[in-house]
Amino acid sequence: MIKNTTKRQKLGWVIFIVYLIFLAYFLFFSEDFGRGSHLQEEYAYNLVPFKEIRRFTVYWHVVGIRSFLLNIVGNVVGFMPFGFFLPVISRRSRHWYNTVLLSFLFSLCIETVQLVWKVGSFDVDDMILNTLGGLLGFVFYKIVQTIRVRRKRRAAAEKSILH
Repeated sequence: MIKNTTKRQKLGWVIFIVYLIFLAYFLFFSEDFGRGSHLQEEYAYNLVPFKEIRRFTVYWHVVGIRSFLLNIVGNVVGFMPFGFFLPVISRRSRHWYNTVLLSFLFSLCIETVQLVWKVGSFDVDDMILNTLGGLLGFVFYKIVQTIRVRRKRRAAAEKSILH
């Protein structure tokens, strides 16, 4: 790690790496998500934006609430930690557009690995949802930072009044 990192950044790195390990497990190895020892025979992919999102939202009662939650909500929520911890560990990611770009690129890498290894499917909708999750994670980071700064200012103001 870089010599000038704060304790918060070091903790952020540890949590971020643990998150990436869990993410890799669920995306590539978890049998609960149809991964595991068997490989698909054919390449599975969707290149039409919003096709699967529309299918899962319109026909949620047919595909089931579990499938809807795993596909739509899971892709968003699964990438929220990515968008939250990037600004913690990297000053460059404290701009929303960098976090969104990195979320998209990381999602593209994951989808490409799924396509090449035939584990899961390459889905442009997953990239859209993952990028949205990264953005929401960044928004949550900004909210937490705003609260932190306000508390710090309030504590400093109370301290100066008392002294």
